[in-house]
Amino acid sequence: MKKIFILTGEPSGDKLAAKVISKLKIKDPNISYLCLGGEELKSLGINSISNLSEVTYLGFTRVALNLFKIKKKINETANKILEFNPDILFSVDSPDFTLRVVEKVKSNSPNIKTIHFVAPQVWVWREGRVKKIKKFIDHILLLFKFEKKYWEKENVSCEFVGHPLLENNKEDKIELNEVIKKNKAIISVFPGSRDSEVKKLTPILLDFIKLMNEKYEDFLYVFHSTKAQRSNLEGLIGQSQINNTEIISDEKIKDHILKKSIFAVSKSGTISLEISKRKIPSIIIYKMNFLNFLIVKILVKIKYANILNIAAEQMIIPELLQSKCNPKEIFKLVSSFLEDPNKIKKQISNTEKVLETFRTKNLPTDLAADSLRKSLGF
Repeated sequence: MKKIFILTGEPSGDKLAAKVISKLKIKDPNISYLCLGGEELKSLGINSISNLSEVTYLGFTRVALNLFKIKKKINETANKILEFNPDILFSVDSPDFTLRVVEKVKSNSPNIKTIHFVAPQVWVWREGRVKKIKKFIDHILLLFKFEKKYWEKENVSCEFVGHPLLENNKEDKIELNEVIKKNKAIISVFPGSRDSEVKKLTPILLDFIKLMNEKYEDFLYVFHSTKAQRSNLEGLIGQSQINNTEIISDEKIKDHILKKSIFAVSKSGTISLEISKRKIPSIIIYKMNFLNFLIVKILVKIKYANILNIAAEQMIIPELLQSKCNPKEIFKLVSSFLEDPNKIKKQISNTEKVLETFRTKNLPTDLAADSLRKSLGF
């Protein structure tokens, strides 16, 4: 029996990996799996060698402070993979963790085929990584077409498959009135999936909601959360004494909530693709500690944080980063959209044009699953 080990480093990677593997399980049900993953891969009946939260670290200073723990986890993970001895090591995103594990595995067992999904953003910084990565990655699956030139320049085997989050998935029928009791217009809020993101951004978002409540009476703010972060959010929201908020952590319900939303406030990340796919107007926020910001400012060679803005080479979705990521600025920006339908219409039109350049003729999950099958010799 053929074997695949799926290696992820955070919830977004777990979600992407699960979308691909769910297709592969249908095409070839007799493959054996083991993973380092989260709730999404677990829902497919795939056992994880450890809890995903143990490897989900954020930022340079956080990594530095946990260097010994990370090195230990890399070694532990690599040893478990070598023990499983898969035909394919399928790593997804989180390159600072996953690729270090892959490098260690490949150096000990060169015959294991290594396929990585979601290329490191070498077009943002550290383009020189390509030379190093090509020594231990056999094939790389790309989310965006414009990435190919960076890998082909170094003769790295690569393939543009597109982004699974842009697929139109089959949806369950859900009566939202059973989930959301308050009969109000919904504004979706995405504070992040990492502990540090939630703790830094949620207080800012709650103060923003307080400002909104002074001006508007007819909105319900729904926080989209991972199951792991739900208790953190409940504690922070409970202290705020705001009564027009809800928390949703069920993946099946989240998309329905988003579709019914009139606006979204989201931390920077891949969630912006899902928001834009649903034609929901939005803004992007993010804040990191000052030392991390200085490092990023020195190293990063692009203007924008959001992938749609990067691809468009212009600010089509407003970004409030660092000092601008504060309750008053968020309130002013969101209000400006809510009071100007033309502004909303223009953003949705622009994001649609960019998303078209991200799409492929075949489903990204089918293309990624077929790439894995091909490597298995099917």
